[in-house]
Amino acid sequence: MPTSTDPIGSGKETTQTPPVNPLGQLGKDDFLKLMVAQLQHQDPTNPLDDKEFMGQLAQFSTLEQITNVSEGLDRLSFSGQVSQSVGLIGHSIGYVRSDGSQASGVAESVAVHDGQILIKVGSDEVAPGDVATVGGPAASATDAALAGIQQTLADLAAAKAAP
Repeated sequence: MPTSTDPIGSGKETTQTPPVNPLGQLGKDDFLKLMVAQLQHQDPTNPLDDKEFMGQLAQFSTLEQITNVSEGLDRLSFSGQVSQSVGLIGHSIGYVRSDGSQASGVAESVAVHDGQILIKVGSDEVAPGDVATVGGPAASATDAALAGIQQTLADLAAAKAAP
């Protein structure tokens, strides 16, 4: 860690802690800490103006509300993505595998692991962003059996009608 000499001149070395927020983004907690520090270290002979203080409180309140709205929109967006993925169950989809190859199959289920949506297709787990095409509902065994019965009935009707 970097060190520096105590500015008072005592000759003591002090250690500086690395920044806690490496991305440089301030949140509502940081804003509140700054405001409290400002109040603690204000000049008693020249206190903070009431209008300034109220303005800062209003900014803090606005920041908190914007943060809450943003978090709510993130949750709503994720919920919508899960819902869209669930809507793919039973449909044939084409997708790109992690190795770049193309594949297709029927979406069987949807799971969420560590905040990531995964669509189960055969032995593959596909992220929604990797889905390239979506087809109609896949034919089930029941649909195939029904088609066979209809064909048999049509054949019997044709045989009965023949002289």
